[in-house]
Order: sequence, then structure tokens, then C-alpha cells
Amino acid sequence: MAIVAPFKSLTYNFDKLDDISRLITPPYDVISEDEQERYYQADPYNVIRLILGKKKIGDSDWDNRYTRSADTQKRWESEDILVREDYPSMYLTSLAYDLKDGNGPRVRWGLIALVRIEDEGSGVILPHEKTFSAHKDDRLRLIRACGTQHSQIFGFYDDSENSVFRCLEQASSVPPRFSFKFQDGTRHQMWVIQDQAIFNKVAAGMRDKSILIADGHHRYETSRNYRNIMRARRGTRPANRSYEYVMMYLTDMNDEGLTILPSHRLIKRCEGFQTEAFLDKLKQWFEIDELPFAGVDKHERCLKLSQMLEEKGRVTSAIGFHFHKGDRYYVLSLKPGATDEMGDDLHPSLRKLDVLVLSHLILRKGLGFTQEDLDNEKIFHYNSVMEDTVSMVDSGAYEMTFLLNHTKIEHVKEVAGKALIMPMKSTYFYPKVMTGLVFNKIDPNEIIQVT
Repeated sequence: MAIVAPFKSLTYNFDKLDDISRLITPPYDVISEDEQERYYQADPYNVIRLILGKKKIGDSDWDNRYTRSADTQKRWESEDILVREDYPSMYLTSLAYDLKDGNGPRVRWGLIALVRIEDEGSGVILPHEKTFSAHKDDRLRLIRACGTQHSQIFGFYDDSENSVFRCLEQASSVPPRFSFKFQDGTRHQMWVIQDQAIFNKVAAGMRDKSILIADGHHRYETSRNYRNIMRARRGTRPANRSYEYVMMYLTDMNDEGLTILPSHRLIKRCEGFQTEAFLDKLKQWFEIDELPFAGVDKHERCLKLSQMLEEKGRVTSAIGFHFHKGDRYYVLSLKPGATDEMGDDLHPSLRKLDVLVLSHLILRKGLGFTQEDLDNEKIFHYNSVMEDTVSMVDSGAYEMTFLLNHTKIEHVKEVAGKALIMPMKSTYFYPKVMTGLVFNKIDPNEIIQVT
């Protein structure tokens, strides 16, 4: 069962800093070097200095991006730029956004609270994507230096009766602690809840539920690794020490504001690629539709391609293909029975996923990439916006792209529920949960009060 609890968060001091839109960022792992610099320039107290400090020539074990983050956080706390909540709290958030898809604005609701860290295989907190050691090592160095979880893990749960958020409705009837518009056009509000009766109802409502990690797999595993380090150092008694918990942003998977975008694949280079030979090879597994799009502007091309992918994707796996200096687009529709060629060791639930059809039949069998290649971020890049993806190929920055439909939420739930793992970047939950709203400072002597 999922154990959810309030906590005394560390937050920006809103009496001193009134424009939080200048202080927050998306999660560290979606921030480019150019964006990192822009956030540095946005405000001297921007959270980028904590979550993604700059590397310097001459960095050492005692002076590096992690130690500088820790020093910065200590200084901000001493200056009352960051202040700790006096009482255990939960945080209700709303995030309004518009995909410009003709369906109008959407609102996603989330609850920020602590969740007890579970051992692998417990069936309580479920991952769905593969993780890599380098990312976990990076985040572990940061949490050990700062003793703080700066970003929430994005998790969701199934609550068709809406029992959990019904407990929180009264909290949103009062003015929020803050309300602001971020630079990407999203609008954010947050309410502070310090009502024990509400804590009890939320805890009871979550007790029989599993939590599926939507975003933050590396950070969740890092929190578990940190917990294990602290257990070895300080033990497991008394129970419910602060390091037994991780800060999470929780959303009902039935929330109408929950959106999954596609994660298109861009390939930097593919040695010896020949278009005709490649397409001829794919004909054994795919029906291939050729779309010349002569005289059609990029926006219209992408719109028509998206519509065709969505239509064909209702009955089979459908994948778009476009390459540099090519004036045509292709839609590859999986033939009946072709999933048999994906290998006997692949679970039936995974055979349904477009990302695995792409990796097994197109990238590995069709183009000759190895599994090691597929995990190489110097070769593969990911983007959720089709027009941007196509532009990067047309400019020559990438050699080709494969364009996907989004992964369905029911497929994510099915895969996680069977303890299976998707490839990296199989899903892109949008919008990302912002970093800088609240932090979880881990005092190893503190006991989390659980109802």
C-alpha cells in the first residue's frame, strides 16, 4: 500500500521574492546548455544553481558543481531566501495549458506530498522505463551534497471515483499561496494544506493504491539508493525517518488534464544508409505509404502526417519516416503477424508498443543498430514536437527521424502492472512538473508523522 504523508517543506521566501516565474525551471534532464545559461541569467536566485550547476575547469572532489550547489543552498537559507515551513503540509497545485490543438485549455491537478520509498518488486511504486547508471550517479552526488530533494517525482494512480481529490476541493476555495504564468505559457497555482483531517482522508484514500512513475525514474531510484546509504549509517529505527520518503507530485490517471505527447526519434548519423534499399527491406514487415507533399508548407505537412499516423494507429503500429534532403515522407504500417519477427523473448504487452516495433524491426533489423547504439545519446535524440523534429532533419542537424503516435495511458498501465520495462523515452508526459515550487530537506533525525 502507498504511504503518503505531509512534510515541512523548504520553499522560496515569498515575502522577499514575489516573482516565482523567474526562479523555477523544468526538470534538470530536459534543460539544454543554452537554456541552462538563460536560467542563470533570469535571476540570481533561480533554482538552476541548485539542480544543474555549471562545471568549471579545475573541478575537484572538494570543489565541484555539487559542492557549489550545497554552498549556494546553505547561503540562501542563511539569508532567508529559502525558508522552512513551520508545520507539516501538503500542496495542491493546478497547471493550466493549451496544446493549440483546437480542444482549448486544459487543467491538470496535482498533490505534492511525501511517499514512502518502496523496495523493488513491492508492487506499490511501479516504474515503466529503463534507467541508466550515469544519471543516477549524478543525482546521488547532488542529494548527498545538499541533503535535499529539489524536484518532485511525477507519479499517477488510478482513482476512478476521484475520492482523493474530492478531499482537497475545499483547499482550492481560498486564495492560493502563489499564481503565475511561466515563460512557456503554462499557468500555475499552489495552495498550502495544513489540515490534519485532510491528511487523514488523503492517506486513507491512497492506502490501497499503486503509484506509477510517470517522470523521474532516475531520481526515484536515486532516492532509494540514498535511503539505503542512510540506513547503513543511521539504521531503520525509529521507523519513518525522513530519508525513508521521497517527495512526489501525484495525479489521478483519470484527470482530464493528463497528456502524453509522442517522443519522436532523431538519428544523428547512420553509416551507409541507402533509402531504396532500406525501404525495400522494410516491405517484409510494413505497408509503406509515400507522401510527396509537393508545394505543401511544413505546418500543413506535419498536420496531415499526424492525422494519417493517428488514423492508421487505431488498428496497427504506424510510424512516420523522413530523411535529410528527402522531399518525401513515409508512413510505415505494421503488417499482421509481423510482431512475430520481434523475437520470442518479448512479452505480448510490449509487442503492442510502437517504440518497440521501431527499435526491433526498423532500427535494429532494418538499419543494423545494436542495443548499445540505441542507448547512445550521441546518436539518438528525442523531441515531442513534430515540426521542430522535421526542421532539425531538414537543416541537416540530424540525418533522419522516425515520427510516432503517443503511447496510450492504458498501455503504460499494463506494462507497469506486469513489472515490465519500456525503452528510454517511451513516454513524454506534458507539461513537465516544475522544479522550485517546494523542496524536501532531509533531516536524518526527523520522524515523518504518518496517519
